[in-house]
Amino acid sequence: MRKVLKILGIILAIIAVLVIIFIVYSMINNYRTLNAPRFKENYYEEFTTTAELEKMYSKKGKYEVSQKEYKSDNKSIKNIRIWYPAELNNTNKKYPLIMVVNASQTPAKVYMPFLKRLASWGFIVIGNDDPQTGNGNTASITLDYVLKTSEIKDKIDIENMGIIGYSQGGAGAITAVTKHDNGKMYKTMFTGSAAYPLLATSMGWEYDSKDIKIPYFITGATGSSDDMGVEDINTTFGGVAPLASLKDTYDKMSNDVFKIRARVKDAEHEDMLVRTDAYMTAWMLYQLQNDSEAEKIFVGENAEILTNPNWQDIEKNQ
Repeated sequence: MRKVLKILGIILAIIAVLVIIFIVYSMINNYRTLNAPRFKENYYEEFTTTAELEKMYSKKGKYEVSQKEYKSDNKSIKNIRIWYPAELNNTNKKYPLIMVVNASQTPAKVYMPFLKRLASWGFIVIGNDDPQTGNGNTASITLDYVLKTSEIKDKIDIENMGIIGYSQGGAGAITAVTKHDNGKMYKTMFTGSAAYPLLATSMGWEYDSKDIKIPYFITGATGSSDDMGVEDINTTFGGVAPLASLKDTYDKMSNDVFKIRARVKDAEHEDMLVRTDAYMTAWMLYQLQNDSEAEKIFVGENAEILTNPNWQDIEKNQ
């Protein structure tokens, strides 16, 4: 009996050690996920396209960029991060604002080159370090802080503010616009592979696209991570952003506002930040800065997006 108990004790000790190792590994892996940079400083230089305007808007803009950081009392937000044209401090000019809502486990601090490049096109770009953004709460809190408390609050063109989000952050952008009072201040929206309603609802990020009343550029990827090809996406998980859900989101929106949906060809879910970067930038320039070249990508029968081999499954109402 003593021998059996001794062996049992050894087994339990081994199990305990393995559990400790697993916990430590999980903690280290989670730390790396929330802190390891995802983008090289000049990541955009590796993007290739044959479309003239997509190529132009994939690059860095003309503005030098400065950054500010603010500690937040909100435990989820942790830090509010702002990128903006460096000239802002020496001019009376006001700049359009873009709120960026994070994907799952992707705080702003791990993809700062992406946010910096966007600011180089003449935007004040706002982010935070919340890794779970789907209900839109921290986007709303962050916007309030920047508009009411931050040092640059008087340099923001509040008539021209947009919001973008990817994956969970796409759902977060929609809920920020449709379920929060200050969501009415946004003039336009872009999402990349926003978590579709069945997934979003199961995670507590429920939304309805019929409530969206501002111009909206809806995008997804063609790969199986976004679209698994299931017959009924309303009863079976169909990927993060299946084509059927993009169509449903588009169809539910009013035709009184400009809406466009499209998918990136030969892309998976994790490719979307880089693969949509140029056209997301162009959409915001068109909507918030009246950029006439950017408009050519989206508007009319000869819109560049319609013939760009990087994009497919396109529908638009202008």
